[in-house]
Amino acid sequence: MSLVRAHQHRLERNASPTLSRLRRGRTVIEDTEVEYHPDAVVDCGWGRLIFAHTFEDLERLVETLRAEEPGQRDIAFYLQDPHVALSRAPQELFLDPSHTFRLWLNEYRPSRRRPKGYAVRRLRTRQDAEGVLRIYASRKMVQVDPSFMIGSRNSRTLTQFIAVDEASGAVIGSVTGVDHRRAFGDPEHGSSLWCLAVDPQAPYPGVGETLVRTLAEHFQARGRAFMDLSVLHDNDNAIALYEKLGFRRIPAFALKTKNSINEHLFMGPPPEERLNPYATIIVNEARRRGIGVEVLDAEAGYFCLSAGGRSIVCRESLSELTTAVAMSRCDDKAVTRRVLERAELAVPAQRVAGDAEGDAAFLAEHGSVVVKPARGEQGRGITVDVRDAETMARAIADARQHCDTVLLERFCEGQDLRIIVIDYKVVAAAVRRPAEVTGTGQHSVRSLIEAQSRRRAAATGGESHIPLDAETERCVRAAGYSLDDVLPEGTVLPVRKTANLHTGGTIHDVTDRLHPHLVEVAVAAARALSIPVVGFDLLVPAPHEPDHVFIEANERPGLANHEPQPTAERFVDLLFPQTRGMS
Repeated sequence: MSLVRAHQHRLERNASPTLSRLRRGRTVIEDTEVEYHPDAVVDCGWGRLIFAHTFEDLERLVETLRAEEPGQRDIAFYLQDPHVALSRAPQELFLDPSHTFRLWLNEYRPSRRRPKGYAVRRLRTRQDAEGVLRIYASRKMVQVDPSFMIGSRNSRTLTQFIAVDEASGAVIGSVTGVDHRRAFGDPEHGSSLWCLAVDPQAPYPGVGETLVRTLAEHFQARGRAFMDLSVLHDNDNAIALYEKLGFRRIPAFALKTKNSINEHLFMGPPPEERLNPYATIIVNEARRRGIGVEVLDAEAGYFCLSAGGRSIVCRESLSELTTAVAMSRCDDKAVTRRVLERAELAVPAQRVAGDAEGDAAFLAEHGSVVVKPARGEQGRGITVDVRDAETMARAIADARQHCDTVLLERFCEGQDLRIIVIDYKVVAAAVRRPAEVTGTGQHSVRSLIEAQSRRRAAATGGESHIPLDAETERCVRAAGYSLDDVLPEGTVLPVRKTANLHTGGTIHDVTDRLHPHLVEVAVAAARALSIPVVGFDLLVPAPHEPDHVFIEANERPGLANHEPQPTAERFVDLLFPQTRGMS
């Protein structure tokens, strides 16, 4: 029996240890002579993959982990004696709370389904690398030097596949594989999968599955026996995918250092009450700085932060530092507009709906209007690009279900830009795009919307979904389709006019491309409203151009929508300036 089959047999009988102790020297496997390298370490860009089972001396393994570079995330994988290794440096190391799963490649069967709308290929260019890093940032993963990715593209040890949108050319997914035989002459002919990441706003289903299958088939073609991966124990969606593909859990462990990147894995459980993502991002930043957290009302997002005798109650990004006057100015969209207009900032023409003759004249003057409740959030009751009296009447009636006062506003073309201002400094900016679906030639518009809505909800912790309501139906009908029509393959169909995240919109960071004039007017608007934390909605031709018009001000902006920009860090700096630099 070969070592590979013997090892598989041991696992099937749930024997231990997971991996046999490897011998120094040369080993013959299936008539192939390979060189075995002890104390094996592979640089993966984000850190080093340390093959712990190749270390005969635990002290040397611990010292290798201690040599971790700043900003890196080393992983000692296949640890045979985790309790012993941990005892050597309990203040510096911790046991990773992840499960290890294995796919036996001799049992794997490729899928007949091929990707639609995107293609999978090797990473080739710096642009590819930058696209991968954009996804890493959105997933809070460790960044990698693009030069490392480019330099590793011809490596036989590291392999990186990317998924590319055929329409836009954008990278929408990535996966990295490590060939253990090339890395250290693995006598068990193993391989492993790392850094599977899919753009949370990817418009196509199954991107992650396709990347996993591509890597599995790559290693299968190389004659590898298995492919392993490590996944957090509570990542139920990923575990379900891996089990569907035939992966089975094995008893293998990983050791990591207690660095700032790994803090959330070892610093203890968060508050028992489950907060939404907008409160969680702030609470986590506060906990990193040693600031006390008391959850007051998890459902509504209220919590109290305390440090150095100072306590501040917050509701997500709305804190006691925002006065009731400032909040009320932002709460009423008509008041917001008047304040900004008096500050000589650009705002659209607006009137209060109610007089039919006056409403009709306003529509005739501007040709297209936006109908919205004077108070409200998350895009509720807003109808955009209204061009006829009948639609306007229906939109006014719908808006009145959310607020008695309804506003008519001149419709302005442009990109929907959100700018976050904290402590009168611009911290983040992002373009928000309305929800859209891409046709497959097989599915109805309704089923495409439902599938895209599920993906948006999964990517945002349930915060974003596309409602199948009258406004969605109106937008679909305006494009010449019905909800039950089959959308032709490759056809992109916008299904909402507003770009609000809560109605399925997507958000794209443009902080580094923001025109200086837009930075200047955003700060001026915050000062006019006397509000220390605010999110402004503007319409612009492009974020790198100065032209703009202010639409709304949000006194409780969602800071979690703007990662990787340091919105939570700057918010906690504002509340507790003595803790600056502690995150």
